[in-house]
Amino acid sequence: MQRDADVLRDAGVTGVSVRLVTPSGTVTARSGVSDLVSRRPVPEEGYLRLGSITKTFVATVVLQLVDEQRLTLDQTVEELLPGVVSGAGNDGRIISVRDLLHHTSGLYDYTADVFPDPSAQTYYTNRWHAYRPDQLVAMAMRHTPDFAPGTDWAYSNTNYVLAGMIIQQVTGRSWEQQVHDRILRPLGLRHTDTPGTWPFLPQPHAANYQQFAEEGPMTDATIPYRPFDSGADGSMTGTARDLNHFLEALVRGRLLTPAALAAMRATVPVPPDHGHPAGTRDGLGLFFTPLSCGGGYLGHGGSGFGYLVRAATTTDGRRTVTVSAHSRPAGAPTAARQEDALRELIDHALCRTA
Repeated sequence: MQRDADVLRDAGVTGVSVRLVTPSGTVTARSGVSDLVSRRPVPEEGYLRLGSITKTFVATVVLQLVDEQRLTLDQTVEELLPGVVSGAGNDGRIISVRDLLHHTSGLYDYTADVFPDPSAQTYYTNRWHAYRPDQLVAMAMRHTPDFAPGTDWAYSNTNYVLAGMIIQQVTGRSWEQQVHDRILRPLGLRHTDTPGTWPFLPQPHAANYQQFAEEGPMTDATIPYRPFDSGADGSMTGTARDLNHFLEALVRGRLLTPAALAAMRATVPVPPDHGHPAGTRDGLGLFFTPLSCGGGYLGHGGSGFGYLVRAATTTDGRRTVTVSAHSRPAGAPTAARQEDALRELIDHALCRTA
């Protein structure tokens, strides 16, 4: 695992940390530096931005509400949020909760609207501005759907902004409060949080660096870009230790009934041109990815300016790994090399039998 972490560092990542939990114990690896100024080592128990791994927590709450018969996966968005999804050909009457969690709704991904110009100047100018969930959905409603609901697959953060709004509508409490009450507190995840628009990570943490232009400098992007880093689609923070514990508990049935967990693990194919490994399938807030040794793993990734985090577990929950990379390059070839190295690290970690 240390060798694989070093390969990821040698591909240009400033700092890498890995935590693998197995029946035989826990293994950690670190490579690179915590920041480019002090060049201290990456912290052993550093706090991370979880990005879109937030979606797995949100989907779990939605499925708990299904367990409690407070909503169903086949209910439409219009039934739960009247009038919210409409205009420009969007129709909440034909989009189900399942479509939102599966990314089969066809709804436009609002993130392109809040970061139209990929530059450091745009990051610095807009990073303190936050939108309400209804404002983000309204942006998406200005665009025609990418496809008719249920006919295709495309990842859209708008889906989970709506899922967060549905949680609030059904329970009368925010998705953040529900995640705390239903997941974080029962599992004792004391180092995982829903900070909303609060921009600072607790100490210790590595700095996150984003290269906005090829051959350009690394920009310190440890302060998140709040237009898309503050909601139910990607705002949570935590540690690798907590994240591994959450995934293991989820897959082993500690958070959902067998029926709800089966619904979460029921997948649709991810098209080959969407940046995922061949054979990847999408469940409800949980992806299935094939392993080179046979079978596959369940998990989710998170990313934002300057960071990539992947959390994965074998389908029986016996081996769980979290990998964090604390920089992202501008060039596509470098990004592809880093992605390949990250995927290989996860594959090696989960395929070993010891």
